[in-house]
Amino acid sequence: MKSSRFRRRAGWTLIGFSLLLHMATVYAFAEQPDKLAAFTVMPIWVWGGIGLLCSTIAFWFLRAPLSLIVTGIWAMTVLLGADEARVIGNIGKSAPIPGAPGIADGRQLMRVVSLNCNFFMYGGNKGSGGDPSADLRRWDPDIVLLQEVHPHQVRHIADALYQGRGDYRIYATNGVVSRWKIVREVNPSTPGYRLQQVTVRKPDNLDVEVVNVHLQSAATDLRLWQRECWRTHAINRAHRRKELAIALTILADTAPGKPTLFGGDFNAPPGDPIQSLLRSDFRDAFVEAGVGWGNTFQRRIPIHRIDQIHHSRHFKAMRCTAVTTRRSDHRMVVADFLPSS
Repeated sequence: MKSSRFRRRAGWTLIGFSLLLHMATVYAFAEQPDKLAAFTVMPIWVWGGIGLLCSTIAFWFLRAPLSLIVTGIWAMTVLLGADEARVIGNIGKSAPIPGAPGIADGRQLMRVVSLNCNFFMYGGNKGSGGDPSADLRRWDPDIVLLQEVHPHQVRHIADALYQGRGDYRIYATNGVVSRWKIVREVNPSTPGYRLQQVTVRKPDNLDVEVVNVHLQSAATDLRLWQRECWRTHAINRAHRRKELAIALTILADTAPGKPTLFGGDFNAPPGDPIQSLLRSDFRDAFVEAGVGWGNTFQRRIPIHRIDQIHHSRHFKAMRCTAVTTRRSDHRMVVADFLPSS
């Protein structure tokens, strides 16, 4: 009798907790207030996993249909809310393959790669095992966006990829390497921001603006029971929003309406509200054409897609994927674009 009473109480308590967690999760991820940034820094499927576990255990205790309904609600919430599920519509599309990007619709594709090198995490000298140029060369990119990289490493990557016939620019700890000529460089007037903008001129004389960002590193404090944790995450998000707004303002002032590629390490997943600053003028290449598991950090168990490449209406993303490299703690993003006719 006591065991039966305990099972009922435990089961209904778990269902109640699961429903409350579901309401909190839906509100937090739908509204994305800065004050709840500490909650949404984890993917929605993490909270969904906790809710599903509670409702599943509740069913074992109660054998009640309500627990199955709650489980179904959680499953739908995760499916609709998870960034990882946004590429389901891309089933049937192909991933980029090593080598030249090839041709589509009778025109040459342009391959762009973004990689946070983490200062060549395993060592900065050639031959140390940390040099990512061999991994990059395998994909034969036309433009490479680099973050957390030293100037001499940018030069080395440019030489390794294009045998001295390419071009590159360096700003702060960012670097842009291109097969083609870089004809202009625009950087923030205020130092301290890892924001870089260059103009790349293709052989057909099309100028492409390339913006390479490395936004404020994400807060990692997960002590949700402490008020300071919530404050830290809110301030951290506000700083990234300011950085991204500055990069977009510079672009609007110096190259309004120009063909643009905007990528790098955003230190925020696509669902983060700072991404709304991009959505009016840019499309996410992975959402448009991505296949596979697109998350890029941490390399071994990637739970966040913080490395991204966005493009203006002047391009169409044809293929996109995240590629593991042992040369960094990030995965690199490889995307193939077709210039609009």
